[in-house]
Amino acid sequence: MKNAIILHGGPSKTEYYDTKAPSMSNAHWIPWLQGQLLKHDIPTATPEVPWSFDRNWKVWNKEVERFDIGPETILVGHSTGAGFFIKYLSIHNIKVAKVVLVAPWLDPDHEHTKNFFDDFEIDPDLVNKTNGITVYYSSDDQKSVLKTVEILRTKTKGINFKDFNNYSHFTYEDMKSLEFPELLGEVLKNE
Repeated sequence: MKNAIILHGGPSKTEYYDTKAPSMSNAHWIPWLQGQLLKHDIPTATPEVPWSFDRNWKVWNKEVERFDIGPETILVGHSTGAGFFIKYLSIHNIKVAKVVLVAPWLDPDHEHTKNFFDDFEIDPDLVNKTNGITVYYSSDDQKSVLKTVEILRTKTKGINFKDFNNYSHFTYEDMKSLEFPELLGEVLKNE
């Protein structure tokens, strides 16, 4: 059965504990996208990774694997969540449906994570484990995201890259919107 998983990014500790901010799975465009996919009869989960600022692989992995992941699963990841799916698909011998990575982040300068992304190699045939991978990035995003995009360009083949201008890190603050129609269109294309 077709389903989708949307995985949030990794906030700072301050953002994570901010009582006025929504939880990460309820931030930015994630709830809107989940609602739109549900209206297209695609059951959609938005895992909430506890202590996501700490970027502990076992905790992230446990939360994601609570949900069915199979050949009809659509994966959407934002920032650290996109990096998570890159590693997850690289280290597991599984097949999924479409994958959309928004502002993917692999901590290329090793500034924020310990062993979260250090202990794997990106599978150069990553796309063959999917029905297609699309990367959304904005040319005005942080340097570490742009470095991650370049790493993906050089270490993989067959990924579709879409450059946006003035979307920065694709957060509400950057986009000034909780809706992300371009992403919805990409997820639903050919579905």
